[in-house]
Amino acid sequence: MPRYVVERTFPSALGVTAHPDGAEDCRRVVARSRELGVVWFQSYVSLDDRTAFCLYEGPSPEAIRAAARRNHLPIDRITQIRVLDPYFNG
Repeated sequence: MPRYVVERTFPSALGVTAHPDGAEDCRRVVARSRELGVVWFQSYVSLDDRTAFCLYEGPSPEAIRAAARRNHLPIDRITQIRVLDPYFNG
């Protein structure tokens, strides 16, 4: 399944807290996305909470966009990626 990095900008901040309510919000995003075949692995969020780089797996960029709409999340850019790490055997 293809992997993607999704870049997002939040005009007034992401607002997910590291508390039970924030965890529940994240679980709802995961559940709604999975219904479309999209898996959210993790996100890197800027210190000001306004920019996020999110790692997803999904059937297509269109599926990623549909999951974002369903979850009321903005998308600035979607980039299909491949994994390269310093531990591969060449």
